Amino acid sequence: MLGPALRVQFLGSGDTFGSGGRFQTCILLEAGAGRYLVDCGASSLIALRRFGVEPNTIDAVLLTHLHGDHFGGIPFLVLDAQLVSKRERPLLVAGPPGTPERIRQAMEVLFPGSWAARRRFALELRELEPGRAQPVGALKVTPYVVEHPSGAPALALRIACGGKTVAYTGDTAWTDALIAASQGADLLIAEAYSYEKQVPFHLDLQTLLAHLDELRPNRLIVTHMSADMLARLATLPCEYAEDGEVVEI
Repeated sequence: MLGPALRVQFLGSGDTFGSGGRFQTCILLEAGAGRYLVDCGASSLIALRRFGVEPNTIDAVLLTHLHGDHFGGIPFLVLDAQLVSKRERPLLVAGPPGTPERIRQAMEVLFPGSWAARRRFALELRELEPGRAQPVGALKVTPYVVEHPSGAPALALRIACGGKTVAYTGDTAWTDALIAASQGADLLIAEAYSYEKQVPFHLDLQTLLAHLDELRPNRLIVTHMSADMLARLATLPCEYAEDGEVVEI
């Protein structure tokens, strides 16, 4: 009997501010022999090591948008690969238009001179094309533009492998783009930053649930929760992510 096509582990399920002591956004997808990170917040290298994931086993990183709690871990991941883990095989980082330049800037701000330093491994920075399914290793990734200003387009991602599909909203206000990203997905990972308060450019749980009949995922797990949401975990009407949690589909 075949095992699951996709294994999902929430290495970081927290918000920007580390509410509840949670790591910033970082989701590990394991598909066949491949390992992929979806978002890589500033605390992600710590989260990888906390949960026993060797950084050099990561094949690629997919970014939804260019805020520090979603991509700020990239400079640390690259420098660890170069100076500590002694990586030799290629690493791909793919994200919205503007990703290559923003990563260069972030590395130079945090560690001046690091971008030009010689590496033993090839670092490929790729821009994902919104609206088009495109291969990333064993995955087929379709990005959708959503509503979350970050100096570059923000994306929701629909990720398929082996007949299974994971959809991820990233951070966004409600937008109909989430319907195309989510419909029929085996798992929808959705931001639910607040319970009912409408915070600009973020999803609250009540808005998400009001649109669930349109989104139609087979399973929903909410993440990126503020202190407001964390105080209500015992009464939430849906599944929610915890740091370290593993889901198989």
